[in-house]
Amino acid sequence: MTDVPIGVVRFPGTNCDQDVFDAVGSVSGAQPVWLWHKERDLAGVRAIVLAGGFAYGDYLRAGAIARFSPIMEEVIRFAETGRPVLGICNGFQILTEAGLLPGALMRNDRLSFVCRPQWLKIESTATPFTRHYRPGELVRFPVAHGEGNYFAPPDILDRLEAEARVVFRYVDEDGQATAESNPNGSARSIAGIADETGHIVGLMPHPDRAMEALVGSDDGRRVFRGLLEAAA
Repeated sequence: MTDVPIGVVRFPGTNCDQDVFDAVGSVSGAQPVWLWHKERDLAGVRAIVLAGGFAYGDYLRAGAIARFSPIMEEVIRFAETGRPVLGICNGFQILTEAGLLPGALMRNDRLSFVCRPQWLKIESTATPFTRHYRPGELVRFPVAHGEGNYFAPPDILDRLEAEARVVFRYVDEDGQATAESNPNGSARSIAGIADETGHIVGLMPHPDRAMEALVGSDDGRRVFRGLLEAAA
């Protein structure tokens, strides 16, 4: 069987695209494919990742301009067919701006950029990206963002919780969601969510930077393993 093509979108200002490209390529059986923001041809990819960074300089607000790029029209059509789409950090922000995920990402409550290793709890394994984790498992991914404060109205938050669509939650090393373990003030310490199907997931932490124990954690590898399996 030939390698499964997985698209990695590049916007002006994206700065984690190479990390994601390498993460996808490190999974046996996956073939990363660059997708430029001005293109409308998805090149036959079977899954799409929106990487982190500062698309279009984060002018207006993070993800607001990228949402209107030509490639996003195709990403939306792709996602609406039920195929897997993963948004990491800035990619999560773009997915909310595009209406593919509910809520919004606002300025961190401390009004400063945060960059640190972060403990997370796996709240749902009902997505392709978390199928290889255990419910309640603690993992550690880096965070690096200035606008990661997840907000949604209370009824939306209640629905996300009730439908098990909160996928990742910020916690401390004991698995407790505390004010100190929440790096940005996100509502209910939410770090990542899914759409109704589970095939669209956005998260602020970086699994692409947690691929090797040598650099602190390899907990992110299973995200990309699940991505490949969903694509295949």
